[in-house]
Amino acid sequence: MLRLHDRRTGRPEGLPGGRVLRVHVLDGAGLRTLVVADLLRRVAGRAGRHVRVTGAAAGDWTAFNVQPFEPVEGAADADVYLSGDGSVVGGFCVSVPAETGDWQSAADLDPLAVRLALLDVPYGERLELSAARARAAGVRLDGWRDAVAGWARSAGRPLDRAYAAKAEAALAADLDAPSALAVLDELADADIAPGAKLETVVHLDLLLGLDLVSAIGRA
Repeated sequence: MLRLHDRRTGRPEGLPGGRVLRVHVLDGAGLRTLVVADLLRRVAGRAGRHVRVTGAAAGDWTAFNVQPFEPVEGAADADVYLSGDGSVVGGFCVSVPAETGDWQSAADLDPLAVRLALLDVPYGERLELSAARARAAGVRLDGWRDAVAGWARSAGRPLDRAYAAKAEAALAADLDAPSALAVLDELADADIAPGAKLETVVHLDLLLGLDLVSAIGRA
């Protein structure tokens, strides 16, 4: 069961049940809150839920692999509220402190390196995202992409269920993205067939949204 830290109780709680999960991002959210909302959509969707994310986020965030939100209608009936500025509502409320730092001053950053840097810190902790930190995330991201491109030249193999399950369990446990990302590092060094590594990364990247296959086929 997917669990999130509910501000009402101060501990991780199981999400409300039902086929549809309605998530509303409260006003005042930063990019980090939007990325966490997108991660929640992906993880809950993998678990079989139909996820509807609403909010009034201005701008186009698709470069960060954040899908546009639905209209705000019905926000009062949401199952989960995501707050980026400490606002509290009466329902299941998850606090995602907005990122600070100078990353927006650097025009050369890969938006998905920024997404990686945002995901690599537990969502409930404060995060100062400097341009240097985002660039370091970009180096890590490029390393994974290069490795994936190399694995793609090998014979296909089924995904490695143990590594996939480890990352999925981390994400189900309060969206522990840093631990899920660490599984990618472990996978790179694992003594398993390259084709299995590739399929496992493809499977997990549908949750993480980092376009890890983007270097396949490049000269």
